Amino acid sequence: MKLVENGGEYQSLKKRIDELLQKGREQAGRAVNTILVHTYWHIGRHIVEFEQGGKQKSDYGRELLDKLSRDLTLAYGKGFSRSNLVYMRKFFRSFPKSETLSHQLRWSHYFEILKADNDLEISFYIKQCEKERWSVRELKRQMKSMLFHRLALSKDKPGVLAIANKGVDIQKPEDIIKDPYVFEFLGIQQ
Repeated sequence: MKLVENGGEYQSLKKRIDELLQKGREQAGRAVNTILVHTYWHIGRHIVEFEQGGKQKSDYGRELLDKLSRDLTLAYGKGFSRSNLVYMRKFFRSFPKSETLSHQLRWSHYFEILKADNDLEISFYIKQCEKERWSVRELKRQMKSMLFHRLALSKDKPGVLAIANKGVDIQKPEDIIKDPYVFEFLGIQQ
């Protein structure tokens, strides 16, 4: 068979390879994100259960997270600020069983969702992110517009949801790979 760059057979081959590469990158991104989310959940678990004995604060108080942040940042680089460790701890407390974690959401989603005021609001935003496939940017927009609170106060819940879903930014594989948490977790330069 003669190779003709513009030939239909060659273009078909190239298209199949493009699809395989795209699918492989998507799967790799999802796998890395799942591992990252579970790793941060386990870090939160260790902070709560082992270092703090299940109490709200450790006997060392603020010093524990400050020291842990310094040591982890020195050893592993960015991503282990005191604030991030506080969110990892809250993450474990909000989801005491790892099986309840969504494989559709990235750490960036959870990080934003954990800023919510209560467990019902956290649950609402997780379900909406899964159902509507919200990007982190869309999640932030919905939280800033207080969608949960507007729905709670509204008599026209379907109408509020319909308005809220306009402009939803569907997540692309490129968005997953560009997530700075993935780069930090893997130690990859951006």
